[in-house]
Amino acid sequence: MSARDDLLVFAHIGDLHLTDPQAGNARDYRALIAQLDAADGLDFVFLPGDNADNGRPEQYALVRAGLDGLRLPAHVITGDHDMEGGSLDAFYAGLGVPRLPYAVTVSGTRCLFLDLCGSGSGGPDFRLGSEQLSWLERELAGAEAEGRDCALFMHSYPADLKAEGEGARVAELVHRGPVRLVEMGHTHYNELANDGRTVYAACRSTGQIEEGPVGYAIAALDRGGVAWRFKELDRPWPFVLITAPADRRLGLHDHGRPPCHGAEGPPKNARADGTEIRAIVLGSAAITRCEYSLDGGPWQPMQAGDGDRRYRARLDGPPSASCARRIAVRALDAEGGTDEDAVEPAGPHAPPPVSKGIGSDADAVGAWPEKGLIGTQLGPNRNGRQW
Repeated sequence: MSARDDLLVFAHIGDLHLTDPQAGNARDYRALIAQLDAADGLDFVFLPGDNADNGRPEQYALVRAGLDGLRLPAHVITGDHDMEGGSLDAFYAGLGVPRLPYAVTVSGTRCLFLDLCGSGSGGPDFRLGSEQLSWLERELAGAEAEGRDCALFMHSYPADLKAEGEGARVAELVHRGPVRLVEMGHTHYNELANDGRTVYAACRSTGQIEEGPVGYAIAALDRGGVAWRFKELDRPWPFVLITAPADRRLGLHDHGRPPCHGAEGPPKNARADGTEIRAIVLGSAAITRCEYSLDGGPWQPMQAGDGDRRYRARLDGPPSASCARRIAVRALDAEGGTDEDAVEPAGPHAPPPVSKGIGSDADAVGAWPEKGLIGTQLGPNRNGRQW
């Protein structure tokens, strides 16, 4: 894949746990795929493991049938349920996906896909193994030398890794390196954690849902800033995601910071002449209007240039305008649909966080209903409750 711009946008469908073609999760999976296939603007679809509930060939045939109907590229990794049969033979034979680990550069971002559960790498009990760890180190070093941001795709938090010292080592590699976003499954609930350098994002399961309706996450990396929002399947198009400026809860040091600053001087990416609001709008119908509002003020137009997936608006006024505490963007489409997203930008009143424990959910941002974060923590991972 070659870079087409400086924006990475993908859809994350949570753990499928497919068993039978007539089961509810199989029907939901087909509906999710059909909905995503109707939208323009995505780079790929990501499946985070636990694709087949028992790792059986007939279950992978259901996964494959959905992917065969998808125009977008798909990236599929392994989970512990994929190893239930004792190997990943059925996974690779049934899906025809590349052998993990592997890396691709998409829209300028280096995307790394890991296997936490495969035989030969220490699995199925959440290990990477020495060869995969060395591969990860090399990839991160290479991306940093090239000045590329990275997105890392794995089944769970680094803290869940069980080999001695492995969790701490991976967490340190991520925290000190160029990884801006880690996308995961396994939790079964939506969760975002931010250690100030990297955002960790987990998406609600599709096959074993303990919270809320079925859906998928839309995640973006825009010039190093992270944006994330969950879309329920039954919510109609369009779908708005503000990609810049970053929300204060997802603000990263030296990444996605708006140009508001105090006596210590501006952050590295500040501009003296204002800031820019950027948003992507996904949907199946033509977008007739996209506009923004600052702190509940009047709606102002945003524009998308030829070949640009983002709608943009420049703020060139005084600091009070470019340092708004709430920025909203809404879009309307030709079929009468409308949607709105909002962020509270990072700034002197809301600096990026300092980590409480890298590589884990210690830095979870908590409930954030507007983004689809309920805060229930109902799921099978080590920090899940009442599952």
